[in-house]
Amino acid sequence: MLSKIGNLSRLAGMDAAGFVQYVGGIPKYLRDVRTYRKTFKAGDRFPFRWSSAKPLTRDYYDSAGTARGHYFNQDLWAARAVFEMRPRKHIDIGSRIDGFVGHVLSFMPVTAIDIRPLESHVEGLTFIQDDATELAKFESNSVESLSCLHAMEHFGLGRYGDPIDPDSCFKGMASLARVLRPGGRLYFSVPSGRERLEFNAHRVFCPDTILEAFSDLKLVSFS
Repeated sequence: MLSKIGNLSRLAGMDAAGFVQYVGGIPKYLRDVRTYRKTFKAGDRFPFRWSSAKPLTRDYYDSAGTARGHYFNQDLWAARAVFEMRPRKHIDIGSRIDGFVGHVLSFMPVTAIDIRPLESHVEGLTFIQDDATELAKFESNSVESLSCLHAMEHFGLGRYGDPIDPDSCFKGMASLARVLRPGGRLYFSVPSGRERLEFNAHRVFCPDTILEAFSDLKLVSFS
């Protein structure tokens, strides 16, 4: 029964396990409140008040952080690769702003492109809201360093407000190949495995499909 609830909650975009952890942590939260109030002395700063309480009971189960998983490893791999090459400019399509793009911004400016809006005043970050299936603002053979990490699998599925287009991912890959200049580097990632569509989450690609789509480029490394 619990597994069925978990499956339904995932379909609905909810986190059943997180809710169970939240509720399970309430007794400890109440004990911590009682201990804090008992040890608080008159004149101390930051008295406890229920009106400003904010119970975050899931954190009882957390580790110090997450240094694993495909997003963590891909962002670190790609940022290190860009750092090693030290291009004059770097262009990114749809990758995580709070991951890969943030890493690269620590040592060079980045132009980020996404179909969704972004409000940012971060030094070194230039944002262009555009449709990456065309990249009409970029000339052919003009980009020295280009990335698209875990973004292309979403193109054309409507999940992020883009128009429905079953062929959108291949149009996007063709645009990346078009704007990349001879000798330039493209850092690209998508889910790979048994090829399928998991609408409207993403596509999973067979590696051969990606190689075929980028047949005019030379594969330097694969992971």
